[in-house]
Amino acid sequence: MNQASQRICVIGGAGYVGSRLVPRLIEEGHRLTVVDPCWFGNHLDPSVEVIQKDALGLEESFFNGFDAVFFLAGLASDPMAEFNPALNFVSNLGAPAYVAYAARKAGVSRFIFADSCSVYGSTGGKECTEADTLHLPPYPYGVSKAQANLGLMCLVQYGFSVIALRKGTVSGWSPRMRFDLLINAMYRSAWTDKKIVVNNASIWRPLLTLDDAVEGYLKALAAPGGVSGTFNLVSQNITVLEVGREVQRHFKETHHIDVPVEVKNIPDVRDYKASADRAKQVLGFAPKGSVASVLRGLDEHFGPSFGNYNDDIFYNIRVFKKLLA
Repeated sequence: MNQASQRICVIGGAGYVGSRLVPRLIEEGHRLTVVDPCWFGNHLDPSVEVIQKDALGLEESFFNGFDAVFFLAGLASDPMAEFNPALNFVSNLGAPAYVAYAARKAGVSRFIFADSCSVYGSTGGKECTEADTLHLPPYPYGVSKAQANLGLMCLVQYGFSVIALRKGTVSGWSPRMRFDLLINAMYRSAWTDKKIVVNNASIWRPLLTLDDAVEGYLKALAAPGGVSGTFNLVSQNITVLEVGREVQRHFKETHHIDVPVEVKNIPDVRDYKASADRAKQVLGFAPKGSVASVLRGLDEHFGPSFGNYNDDIFYNIRVFKKLLA
């Protein structure tokens, strides 16, 4: 792809990831249009063009003149998907397939999709690659993401590249903040509940810091035009207990606070590791993030003097339930 200034449409660009990605794309010199219903508000600079609309309401002609389309929208968690499975399949499967189809017909060169490593389900300790068979848990979110990936790859043709970034469990600071994600949730709990809760100590998660996620999207945009396919984005594989211990250590060493780790034994069929080797080799993805880097970023923007960590706006499922009420 041309590394010069591109005209880019970011579907879902006012969300958790988009609120960090859009400013970076602008810094790189690209011209941006964001399409987002703004369920969680709009934290982007006022100079950014934001069209407050659902992606399914866009006509094919809307995409005329765009070089690339990022699809970050949809129901972004298992609780949201399970609360309204029908809307999950429309938003996470139907919408990206329609947008990619319309974008291809309009002459867009690249479509970049926010996929999820949750499709791996339970790997039995194996570090999964993109070629491995999926062991999907019977939950709407993972099923819709896997089906969307399959449909999108059917649209690949000469002149139209599709890159699906299969992201690990994302954590980190964003202007559109979420405290319902792994490290973010433990950080919030340490301040507000004075403890860190680990629901299942032994399960694995492929951690992806938000910094690394943004860099992954930039690498996908800059990839040669002939590159298509699925790429795992992972900063490190780590057990949930190890994450809790690192958060505990951070609070002891940085804030001089002893925060106990409360370990439960709640069964979870989502227990997976993922390899980022393909993204490193093909896209030049070079993850640098860690639990420690996420915690440093959270300290820079929050900490003990922050206001209400439990405000509903920081929790996707709470906002979603209000919207559908």
